[in-house]
Amino acid sequence: QLQASGGGLVQPGGSLRLSCAASGRRFSIDAMGWYRQTPGNERELVATITRGGSTNYADSVKGRFTISRDNAKNTVYLQMNSLKPEETAIYYCHAHVPDYDIHYWGKGTQVTVSS
Repeated sequence: QLQASGGGLVQPGGSLRLSCAASGRRFSIDAMGWYRQTPGNERELVATITRGGSTNYADSVKGRFTISRDNAKNTVYLQMNSLKPEETAIYYCHAHVPDYDIHYWGKGTQVTVSS
């Protein structure tokens, strides 16, 4: 189970920090990450991070967002700075268990960027 938190309303140019903790069965999680989705659009990658710390970002967020994780807590974070109104979306946490090729998704947390 993935539990995300940290969403909310922020003004353009503001910052938010999302957190997502994995709980339940202790599978070995490799990649964790964040995706986002707006109505009528497909879910898109925001950022991912492997257990070893390798990161991948969407071009649109490079330099503004930072993904990190605490392996001991099976928790991933997304620090979002200089937010833009077009980044208003539901942000979903994702985790991959490679031994069983299982993909877990959180329920999503709403991020609204508006003045």
